[in-house]
This record gives sequence, C-alpha cells and structure tokens, in this order.
Amino acid sequence: MGLKAVPIWVCFNHSLPQLGVSDFVQNKKKIQPLTSYRVNLASFKKWECKGLKLAQHEVSQIPVEDDEKPLSAPDLEGESVADEKIEETQITESKGFHRDLNSLPKPLSATDLVSSSNDGSKVRVAYQGIPGAYSEAAALKAYPKCETVPCEEFESVFKAVELWLVDKAVLPIENSVGGSIHRNYDLLLRHRLHIVGEVQLIVNHCLLGVPGVRKEELKRVLSHPQALDQCEIALNKLGVVRVNAEDTALAAQVVASEGIRETGAVASSRAAEIYGLDILAQTIQDDLDNITRFLILAREPIIPGTDKPHKTSIVFTLEEGPGVLFKALAVFALREINLSKIESRPQRKRPLRIVDDSNKGSAKYFDYLFYIDFEASMAEPRAQYALGHLQEFARFLRVLGCYPMDTTP
Repeated sequence: MGLKAVPIWVCFNHSLPQLGVSDFVQNKKKIQPLTSYRVNLASFKKWECKGLKLAQHEVSQIPVEDDEKPLSAPDLEGESVADEKIEETQITESKGFHRDLNSLPKPLSATDLVSSSNDGSKVRVAYQGIPGAYSEAAALKAYPKCETVPCEEFESVFKAVELWLVDKAVLPIENSVGGSIHRNYDLLLRHRLHIVGEVQLIVNHCLLGVPGVRKEELKRVLSHPQALDQCEIALNKLGVVRVNAEDTALAAQVVASEGIRETGAVASSRAAEIYGLDILAQTIQDDLDNITRFLILAREPIIPGTDKPHKTSIVFTLEEGPGVLFKALAVFALREINLSKIESRPQRKRPLRIVDDSNKGSAKYFDYLFYIDFEASMAEPRAQYALGHLQEFARFLRVLGCYPMDTTP
C-alpha cells in the first residue's frame, strides 16, 4: 500500500505509551495569529533567547527534560519598566568591541510579537550562537538576503520558529570530522518542526588575535572544544594553552573585548571582520575537508518534487526480534533507494527493555530510535511504497522532512 504525499507524515502501529515518547498527536494545535498576543502579552512570563526576553508559550507537545536549563526570567512588573530595560539594553555599548557591533542583528524580544509586520519581504532565520558563528554563515548561504537572528541555545532556536518570531531555523546536525550532534537529533523528535532544506558548509578555522600581535606571542587560545580538537596539530606547534568556550564566535568576541595580546581565538574569518581582530593564520584545521551539514527547519513542510535530487529524513522504532533491522533496511534496497545516513539513539523515556531468559537470567537491551536519510523524494512512488512496507513492522514511523539536496559545499 503506497503512502500519499501529503503534508502530515506520521504513522503509528502501536499505542503511544509503548514508545516512550509522550503525546505525539495528529491534530496539530492551531497557532493564534500575532494580533491575539497583544491582549495577553502582559500576562505572559518571559523566556530568554540570547539573553533577552521572549514570551513563554507551550508550543511543543513533548515535555522538556528535567536536566535542561529552563528558559525563564523574572515576571514583568509593568510595561513601562520593561520598556525602560529593553531600551537600556539596546543603547548599552560593550567597550573594546569593533565599532560596527551596534549594527549587528538584535536578539529576539517580546515586543517582536506585536511590532513585527511579518509581511514576508525579508526571511528571518534563527541560529544558535552570536554573529560570526558558522551557523550564521550557513543561514546566509541558504538565504543570502535573510535577517539572521541569534539565539543562546538550540532549544531557543526551535522555540523562536514555533512562536512565529522567525520564519526558518538553521541547525547543525553532523560534521565530517566530529560526527553527529546527538543533542539536535533528540530535539528534532521532541519538536514538531519540519526539515525543508539542508546546507553543507566548508569549515575554515582561522587563528585570530588583537591587532598588531604575532602568533608567536600567543600563550592561550580560546574556542569551542570541537574546533580546538580539529586544530590540534597547529596549536601543538605554537605550544599554547587551550581554553574552552561555548562558541567559536564567542571566543573571538571575548578576545576582542579583553584586548589581551597573549590571548587568541580559533574562529571564522567573518568573526575576525565583525570583532576587529587580525587573522594570524588561515586554514589551521588538521583535515582540510572539514564540512558541517546543517538542516533548515520550518513550521510547515514543503511540497516535494522530482525536478531535482531530493532527500527524505525519517525516524522509526522496531519490535525486538532477529533480523528486524535487516528487514527495515531491505525495504529501501529492494527499490534501489540509497541510504546516505543511519543514526541510532536510545529512547529517552524507555531506555531499557528487560528480556527473560530461563538459562541466563534477565538481560537488558536498549530500545532504539533509528534516524535514516534516504535519497529519494516523497513524490516518487518507490519512496511511498518503501515507507508503506516499513510501516508493516515499525512500531512508530515519522517523516521529519523531504527536501532538495545541497550538492555544493
């Protein structure tokens, strides 16, 4: 039985509590238009996206885990007080930064709910980090004329799209050197956004320092732990101490603000331009073929086509049994569909299955979610037949998105 290419791609063969994933519903919650927020804005609690306030609204149907940092801030004490705080934040300048910092994109605030025209004249794209991050470069590659919106955490990026504060989001999912970003795979399942595109970005790490310094003078280098690991050979030659930072662009910002000659950063050339730093060395990564793949997320899926190569991303669970995973993968091989990515993640709510064995007692196994990317469009009958076949023995199946492939890193 073939699946129809319709915007809702969620299939269940068993009850939801068995999956360990709560509250997957087919009836999508209708999102109120922006005008309705004007009345209730004062009663909303605020949550933070890049340090500023956002209206807290329960959009995701999947509860956030207890070990995550909540997105909260003190309650509003009055519209006049809030306006004064927002105005004060906007006019405060950071000493030691590049003179163009005031022209950087402003993080989201609660006032955007009522002040944004949302006329579609300019696409707003959220990303994790600050200006100069590689995620921002990926957003600009996908949408050269877009307005990039920085967010502090990956969770905030999802919330920004769900609250209609931005149109799209860019999310890193895997790196050719560092591997998959497991946290973002979990967020894809917890939220109801759709993958509408992908971006492959060449990562070119640069060694940055304050103006006039030579790289031999550096004693410390700041950057994201993964970036430091990817530049191990070059940093070992310099004999510098590595200091971890939350983001490559943030490391460049810290070096620029502190102005210490002995401290450098590993970041992009765009970060050097934004924060007024000198590029002391370019392409210092150990592996020159360093590519990060990003996903483009939106509230609604796109209509798949066949005019260009497409990729489809799905997630599913299987019953326990011999050869079940082989059967799941065989539905694609039988139809000559190439699999470009296979990722498995333990289920958060049901991490272990107990299997009784009269000879050896009880054994424990992980229950897994399988993420697969295959190179076919949902508009093709072979893709529909493959998913219809997979549905016969999958306990849970969800299509995360069907989108054009990015073949030009």
